[in-house]
Amino acid sequence: MKREVDIVVISDVHLGTYGCHAKELLNYLNSIKPATLILNGDFIDMWQFRKRYFPKDHLKVIHRILRLSAKGTKVYYITGNHDDRLRRYSDFSSGNIHLRDKLLLQLKGKKYWIFHGDIFDVFIKYSPLIAKFGSKGYDWLILINRWINAVRIAMGLSRLSLAQKIKYGVKEAVKFISDFEDTAIRLAAEQEYDCVICGHIHRPQIRKVDVNGHTITYLNSGDWVENLTALEYNWDKWTLYHYDESEFQPVNAKLRVKEQLSKEEAQEEPVLSTVELFKHIVTAHHLPNSTEQI
Repeated sequence: MKREVDIVVISDVHLGTYGCHAKELLNYLNSIKPATLILNGDFIDMWQFRKRYFPKDHLKVIHRILRLSAKGTKVYYITGNHDDRLRRYSDFSSGNIHLRDKLLLQLKGKKYWIFHGDIFDVFIKYSPLIAKFGSKGYDWLILINRWINAVRIAMGLSRLSLAQKIKYGVKEAVKFISDFEDTAIRLAAEQEYDCVICGHIHRPQIRKVDVNGHTITYLNSGDWVENLTALEYNWDKWTLYHYDESEFQPVNAKLRVKEQLSKEEAQEEPVLSTVELFKHIVTAHHLPNSTEQI
């Protein structure tokens, strides 16, 4: 049975890169039935996109999201810095798929401000160290990390994030992340939002801060490169989902309950190229970028 979730927020998937954990994300997406799915930036990494590297698992993630939208899930694709080329097409919609630069929500009487977060790089002094984390060195570190984790998982050990340990162990990096979160909270308070949801810094987080008597809830969905996390909203409460490999381990075939698929689901999904996906987005119908009701 798939878990029914009111809202799911994922960010920084970086499809098209070696660091992307597309297989794990696909496992997660196949296990849930969200009413609303928000892709909060850097879903497809256009900075590092190469035609020679876009594995089937990466395409399957796109197929799964398109299938969710076809079955009624509202999908909001919010642009980030790694997919900023799509910003020229912002405020377009096609069926249940909506392309936005930001999303303003009214949810249970609270005002939500949802965006990727790269805009804060203008407000915060961008340190050379953080810049290096976005370079090829970071990509190689993530790739090496995947090999190490493959060995650790085979030995029954938990995952280890080298990039996370380095970032959280260096004073400059910690200060940048802290400044990012504080800036998001301060600007949300100034604009009288109750909650702000970001991605960008690859640090999953839920925390509440009192700003001049007004409580601001800051949420960050993390990523699917280092942390493998998502934000879930159910029963009027936000929680952080952390991917657990053990939840998706294969069981004995004799113990597995065969899932009954509809004729539509039983058919193999057509192969969709990235180019065709972009064409699908940019030929959509125009809708104003106003406050959404969920």
